[in-house]
Amino acid sequence: MSLDSTVAVARTGTKSLRATVPEGIVAFLELQVGDKLLWKMDIQDGERVVIVRKQQPLKLAKPKHK
Repeated sequence: MSLDSTVAVARTGTKSLRATVPEGIVAFLELQVGDKLLWKMDIQDGERVVIVRKQQPLKLAKPKHK
């Protein structure tokens, strides 16, 4: 599936940009407000590509009892 979104200025005076995550991607990744995304940049067949993954919550180790 291929979806698109438009890039806009995130904050005046910075080089950061903002894009809306399409509903199809939100559903596919099961995203919720506050989720973190991991971005991996790569070059495949001479083309710049980005892989975006939903960051999984850290599992805290259970304390060892003595």
